Amino acid sequence: MTSRIYKCQGALLNARGECQFRVWAPFRENVTLLLPGSRENTYPMQRDEEGYWEVLVAGIRPGALYYYLLDGTLQRPDPASRNQPEGVHGPSAVTDPAAFTFTDDHWTGMRLEEMIIYELHTGAFTPEGTLQGIISRLPALLELGITAIEIMPLAQCPGRRNWGYDGVYPFALHNAYGSADDLKELVNTAHALGLAVILDVVYNHQGPEGNYLQDYGPYFTDRYCTPWGQAINFDGAWSDAVRAFYIQNALMWLDEFHMDGLRLDAVHAYWDSSALHVVQELAEAVQQLEARTGKKKVLIGETDLNNPRYINPVEKGGYGLHGQWADEFHHALHSRLTGERNGYYEDFGCLSQLAAAFEHAYVYTGQYSPHRKRRFGALPEHNPYSQFVVFAQNHDQVGNRMLGERLGALLPFEALKLAAATVLLSPFVPLLFMGEEYGERRPFLFFTSHGDPQLISALQAGRKREFAAFHAGGEAPDPQSLQTFQASVLSWDMQSPDNAALLACYRFLIDFRKNRPALRNDRREGTRVHAVLNDALLVLEREDEHSQDRLLILFNFDRQEQVWHSAGMQPVRKLFDSAEEAWNGPGTTAADRPEEGFIRVSPLSAVIYETTALKLFANET
Repeated sequence: MTSRIYKCQGALLNARGECQFRVWAPFRENVTLLLPGSRENTYPMQRDEEGYWEVLVAGIRPGALYYYLLDGTLQRPDPASRNQPEGVHGPSAVTDPAAFTFTDDHWTGMRLEEMIIYELHTGAFTPEGTLQGIISRLPALLELGITAIEIMPLAQCPGRRNWGYDGVYPFALHNAYGSADDLKELVNTAHALGLAVILDVVYNHQGPEGNYLQDYGPYFTDRYCTPWGQAINFDGAWSDAVRAFYIQNALMWLDEFHMDGLRLDAVHAYWDSSALHVVQELAEAVQQLEARTGKKKVLIGETDLNNPRYINPVEKGGYGLHGQWADEFHHALHSRLTGERNGYYEDFGCLSQLAAAFEHAYVYTGQYSPHRKRRFGALPEHNPYSQFVVFAQNHDQVGNRMLGERLGALLPFEALKLAAATVLLSPFVPLLFMGEEYGERRPFLFFTSHGDPQLISALQAGRKREFAAFHAGGEAPDPQSLQTFQASVLSWDMQSPDNAALLACYRFLIDFRKNRPALRNDRREGTRVHAVLNDALLVLEREDEHSQDRLLILFNFDRQEQVWHSAGMQPVRKLFDSAEEAWNGPGTTAADRPEEGFIRVSPLSAVIYETTALKLFANET
C-alpha cells in the first residue's frame, strides 16, 4: 500500500486570516476568484501542471462569500464549497474548520461487529428537522440500546427538503439542517454517550439541479450508463483529480468531523476498470487515517451485487471494505411476512430463502434469478457474519414503495415482534430504521423541493415508471408537495399499548443480544440453520464454544401453531417468547421446559430457549 497525498480543494482558511482558494479546472484558460461586495473583488488564480488553480488572499473572515469566474464568462460556486448559505445556485461561503473544539479524545471508534445501527433522516426524525433535534433524542436511542446512528446524506441539496441523494456539493452541509458546528456537536455528544456516528455518502452520481461540476472539468464520463445519467469519471483521462476529490471528501467527514464510518451508496455503480479500483484506494486512504489518528473508522458498502469482492481483504483480491448491506436478507424476510411477490420480490417468498440468507447472507449465490433472468451471485464462504448489515426496514425499502408504507402499516402486531426478533437474534449486524422500534405507522415517502420545472416533471414521470414494475395502482404522492414531507415526519407515539409493548420488546432483544455470548459470536461455525419445516418454522442454534452458551431460537412465520421436536438437545429454560402477555401478545403455547423435547410455537412468534446439547449441533431426527 502506497501513501498518496491528495490536494485539498476549496477555501482553506488559516489562523492568520489568510485563505487559500484552490479549484481543479484543467481545460480553462483562466480562472478568477470573485468576492462579491469587496472593494478589490477579483483575484486572478495561478494554474499548476495538474490543472489546479489557486490564490492566497489575506484578510478573509468566516462567512465571506465567493464565486469562481471561468474564462471570464461563467460565474460558478465552488465545487468543494463548505457552505452554500443561499442554496445550490448562490455563492459559496468561507468556513473556519477550527472553530469547534472536540472533547472526545477518549473515543477510539467502534468495530462494525459492536454496532447496533439506527438509520435516520435528519429532516424527518424530529419535529425540528435539524441536527440539534437529533441531539435531543440521543438519550432515547441510548436507552433503546442503540450503539451507532447512521445519518442519511447531508450534502447540500436544492430546496429545503430532500432524501439527500440529490446532493451537488459533497463538502457542504445542507443548510436546512444547521451549521457544520452543529454536526460536530452532534458527533461530540454521541461519543460522550458511547454512540458511534456513521454518515451516508453518495459517490456514484451527483444530483441534477445545481450541479456545475461539468463546467470545471471532466468529472463525468459517457463511457458507462447509470440510472442517474453520466457516470463519475473514475477511470478515464484526467480521472486522478476526480478520484482525489471524492477521497478527500470522505477523509474530511472521518477526520475533521470525527465520523466513525461511512455508508457508501451504491458502490456497484462506481464504474472503474483501473488496476487500483477507487473503492480499494478509498479503503487504503482510510486505513492510513486510522494509523495516523489511532481512531477506528468503518466503511460499509451498499451494493446490488452478491459479490464478496467488495468486503474481502486486499491481500485476498478484495477491495477492503469492512462490511456491506445485505439486501436479500430483507427481501426474503419482507416477502415471507407480507406475501408480496411483485417487482424484485418475485425472486423470493419461500421461508427456505430466508434460511439461506441466515446461512450465507446472500440468497442467490450462483443460481438462476427469475427477476434478473440470469444466474446471479457468489458464495461468501470466507466472510464472517459481522461483515453483513441486515434489516427488516430501511429508507430504500420503505421509501421506494409508492405509498411509503412501513411494516407497522402492513403487518399485524405479532408479526412486527417476529420481524424484530428475526433481525436482532441473527448473527449479522442489525440495523433499525427510525420509528420501527415502536411500530411507526406514518409513511416514509420520497420527497424533494426542486426548483427546476422540467426536472420536476421528469421526476414525477420517472416515479410512475418505477412503480409500474410493482403493478401499483393509484397515483404516487407528489414528491414536491410539502404535505408529502410532513406526512413522513415521525409521530413519536409510544403511548398506545401495542407501541409501548413493541418498544419494550426491542429493548429486551437488544439487551439480550448484547449480553449473551452465543449471540455475540460472529463466526460461521457458531450458527446452525435447521431445515425449514412446512414453509413455516425456521430454527436456529446459536452457540459460543468458549462460554458454553447455547441457544435454540424458533421463528414461526405461519398463522397457525407449529410443533418442533428438539432431537439431540435438551431445552432447559425458556428465555423469551414474543407471544407472551408481557409483550401484549395473545398468550404462549411454548412450555417453559418442554416435555420430551416437543416445542409448540405460537403463530407469528419467536421463542428462545437455553439448551444443553448431547453433541455440538446434533442433527435433528
